[in-house]
Amino acid sequence: MDAFRFRRDRLGLFLARLRLEAGDCREVWLMHAAAVQRSENHDSLTAMKTVFRHRVATRLWHWINAISIFILIGSGLGISNAHPRLYWGSYGANFDPAWWELPRFPAWLTIPASYNLAISRRWHLFFGLVLAFGLLAYMIVSLLNRHFARKLRVRRGDLSRRNLLADLREHLALRFHDPANPTAYNIFQKLTYLALIFILLPLVIFTGIALSPAMNAGLPWLLDLFGGRQSARSIHFLCMIGLALFTVVHLTLVILAGAINETRSMITGWWRVPEEPRP
Repeated sequence: MDAFRFRRDRLGLFLARLRLEAGDCREVWLMHAAAVQRSENHDSLTAMKTVFRHRVATRLWHWINAISIFILIGSGLGISNAHPRLYWGSYGANFDPAWWELPRFPAWLTIPASYNLAISRRWHLFFGLVLAFGLLAYMIVSLLNRHFARKLRVRRGDLSRRNLLADLREHLALRFHDPANPTAYNIFQKLTYLALIFILLPLVIFTGIALSPAMNAGLPWLLDLFGGRQSARSIHFLCMIGLALFTVVHLTLVILAGAINETRSMITGWWRVPEEPRP
């Protein structure tokens, strides 16, 4: 009787173990099926499509600007090393109090690497003209093809507190475009590009013109507009800092958004974005 009870208990334990293992297998299978379903859903959500994003004029101006600003900053720092002090007003020299005493910039930041004021000024003047006429041409083309109206027009709803906070949350989540309209600029892009195109770049160009003695003869009112030569020089340097900060932030966002995809879109005009999930 004891032996029979023992065998019965062993059989019960064995059957119980089989049921348990069968249940575990079923749970594993269900988990696997759910994972496969999630993967399929994820793939459908991240299916990519190609859209046309940038016209030729925008792409050309972008790369001309990138080269010009890089050389202008380097040559400008080389020019700054000749007298690394900033003043306000019309005059400033070694014995005048400076509002900012700049450091001497290292060779790896300046163009040319060795100190040569004449060469730095030649590079600076040439690419300053490239920047100025490039901006003028871009403005004319963008008005004619309605690029400004289509891409940079700020509507009343764009500036609402709700929309600004929503765009801020999207940026913090590293989502930089609207899936329903991926080629549209968000409000932060619009405001940044408007400030760059219509404030910062014109300001750096006209303060640079005001620093040219030859241009002073033909446009003497420019110095008065900026409050004197040294004030124009200070504003010019601050604009350079603004352009440098814009470049750093711009490159950081390009990397976060996908450097290869973003760069390809600025070369070819075509941009890959996730397709909208189908209902």
